[in-house]
Amino acid sequence: MNWLISDALAQTAPAPAGSAWGSLLLPIVLIVVLYFVMIRPQVKRQKEHKALIDGLVKGDEVVTLGGMTGRIVDLGDNFVRLEVADNVIIKVRRLAIEAVLPKGSLKEL
Repeated sequence: MNWLISDALAQTAPAPAGSAWGSLLLPIVLIVVLYFVMIRPQVKRQKEHKALIDGLVKGDEVVTLGGMTGRIVDLGDNFVRLEVADNVIIKVRRLAIEAVLPKGSLKEL
């Protein structure tokens, strides 16, 4: 019965193709692409938002992250007082301000 089944002989393993640098090339390329696609734009947005927050002055018309619009009445270190309607003033964190509107955008105040 041995003549129906051929013997399986072990073969030597092939030599690894390429060097250690070749195997590290893919992860390095992925990290570089990740940096330019995700990390760098996020850092840029954070810098722009910090400049916006630092540049706030009394009388600016702003939009908060929650969508409320108002005119800055008072500035503190961490908080801003916004007038959202006649004689209606709310207090929000400076970091909650999303954008500064052009002057005259809020005519109803």
